[in-house]
Amino acid sequence: MKIKEIVSALERFAPLPLQDGYDNAGMQIGLTDAEATGALLCLDVTEAVLNEAIALGYNLIISHHPLIFKGIKSITGKNYVERCILKAIKHDIAIYSAHTNLDNAQGGVSFKIAEKIGLKNIHVLSEKENILLKLITFVPFAQADVVREALFSAGCGCIGDYDSCSFNLEGEGTFRAKEGAKPFCGTVGQLHHEGEVRIETVLPAFKKEEVRKALIVAHPYEEPVYDFYPLLNAWQQSGAGVVGELESSETELDFLNRIKKTFDVGCLKHNRLSGREIRKVALCGGSGAFLLSNAIACNADVFITGEVKYHDYFGCESEILIAEIGHYESEQYTKEIFYSIIRDLFPNFVLQFSKVNTNPIKYL
Repeated sequence: MKIKEIVSALERFAPLPLQDGYDNAGMQIGLTDAEATGALLCLDVTEAVLNEAIALGYNLIISHHPLIFKGIKSITGKNYVERCILKAIKHDIAIYSAHTNLDNAQGGVSFKIAEKIGLKNIHVLSEKENILLKLITFVPFAQADVVREALFSAGCGCIGDYDSCSFNLEGEGTFRAKEGAKPFCGTVGQLHHEGEVRIETVLPAFKKEEVRKALIVAHPYEEPVYDFYPLLNAWQQSGAGVVGELESSETELDFLNRIKKTFDVGCLKHNRLSGREIRKVALCGGSGAFLLSNAIACNADVFITGEVKYHDYFGCESEILIAEIGHYESEQYTKEIFYSIIRDLFPNFVLQFSKVNTNPIKYL
């Protein structure tokens, strides 16, 4: 199996266009045409993780946090990033990272945290905006079903918990084929009237080219007519953080103690307890404090994230319980997402979780 097959599986689950603008997800180091000997799954790439991969004989490391974030002008081994680059290249180890694209993907990092907590009725806390397109095309009656199915298979028509969504309006189209044309219907040189279906559907913008190709292949006309329009609607399938509900309410202290145990938190920080019952839970893996206002707006009882700034704690006691569990602790189960994606498609491929605890923060 080639590395590029594994990369393709990861990017179907968490497409790179979902990453935030500051990020550097994707292939970090290495050649994707190489045969994969095994994959080591981790949160961070460090020298110890590379040594682990070398000892195992694996030539692929899949991490959540990118090793390379900023531009590098020289590689001399002056810091751990440069030393990791040198070691990976020397030992022909490819490094791939799925970061904020995995954070923003359906079933991504925050969904995994919600699973560990036992939340139900989960949906995205802050949906991605300016990422949707509307496709409109016109198809003869008899071929409309075939074209619709091709569009749905290419990624169109997903709205919330529904797929295969479209609007269809019957009408009449006209055209005249010129000399040299090979019309599907009608006669060259004569005006033709054809009963057609106007099909409207939606798609994420990053699937535009894939959808366009599927339309061209499935459409019977020599020159299909289609239009893509940008939409201002938020996309419910992707975004930062999630919100869900516990099956039964818990006291603040019982809930915090359970979270501390579940995520093996050395020091769980929180704001003042107010005696509220915890039922609705908002959360975001990593540095998710920017979603605190979203959590309050959706009337969550608690907001869990990896990092919160000192001043963010002020003024929220009456509105929400804040639980800061640590960046590493909140994202440690990301490795399980990688494992599931790859194992489901390639059941015989060698996978292993890194045994290295890469958390740079220690608790006294």
